[in-house]
Amino acid sequence: MNRLATLLCLLILLSSGRQAGAQELDTLGRIAETGTIRLGHRESSVPFSYHDGRHQVVGYSHELMLKVLETVKAELKLPALTIKLVPLTSQNRIPLIQNGTVDLECGSTTHNAERARQVGFSVSIFVVGTRLMTRQGSGIHGFDDLAGRRVVVTSGTTSERLLRLFSERRGRDIEIVQAKEHSASFRLLEDGQADAFMLDDALLYGERAKAARPSDWVVVGAPMSSEVYGCMLRRGDTAFKRVVDLGLTRLMQSGEALKIHQRWFQRPIPPKGLNLNWPASEDLLRLYRQPDDQPRG
Repeated sequence: MNRLATLLCLLILLSSGRQAGAQELDTLGRIAETGTIRLGHRESSVPFSYHDGRHQVVGYSHELMLKVLETVKAELKLPALTIKLVPLTSQNRIPLIQNGTVDLECGSTTHNAERARQVGFSVSIFVVGTRLMTRQGSGIHGFDDLAGRRVVVTSGTTSERLLRLFSERRGRDIEIVQAKEHSASFRLLEDGQADAFMLDDALLYGERAKAARPSDWVVVGAPMSSEVYGCMLRRGDTAFKRVVDLGLTRLMQSGEALKIHQRWFQRPIPPKGLNLNWPASEDLLRLYRQPDDQPRG
């Protein structure tokens, strides 16, 4: 009798655990109940998600995320949504999605197989390559020129892991230093405390655009990797992912995403009104035509 009672208790606990897990993953249900959605953003990932001169959150990814909210409202038949903006860093973005602090993050987060085991991803929203930025005349033209050099990376990024693997496999004596945010990494480069800065090429161009003298800096080298960015959400939340993917796919296939891209990559952007002069690549145009949620790397 005692064994039977124990088994029944275990079954009840397992059942309640499954129900609690289902409730935790019901993002749409929580949004419908509270009328609030929690959006994660970056503070210095130019031109994807960052603060402008008025400390407002702006950028390509952030604009896509706000547009997706129209699809969320239509799905839930809500006339309006209260938006709670939550600043994230490279180090805390995944944990804050996992623990429910943030419902959706559209910034500059690479979707790869390792991260896909921790969080869910939308269809991809951008394609990048990891490259180097250095001062004009530094003598660095690519990754093979880094022996004996000091290279800064932003901690928690894929660039950090890739550069360490490159250094080990090629036997290059590369001194790797880390900073918390992209802007801090670039300051180390500007101050002469690093010879090069490794990051996704789009973000490097964004940091260059913020520099006091952009013409002093060049992005060099063949990309070490090709990566895709996606919007993060909780892993297993299939209902919410379906709505987010639907909204993004409509933006891409209607041509609206390309207009948003042109606004942030081919026109003057805040805070300094500089133009990145970077048309959409054929790889990105292909993604717009046929969106997919496959990781790279």
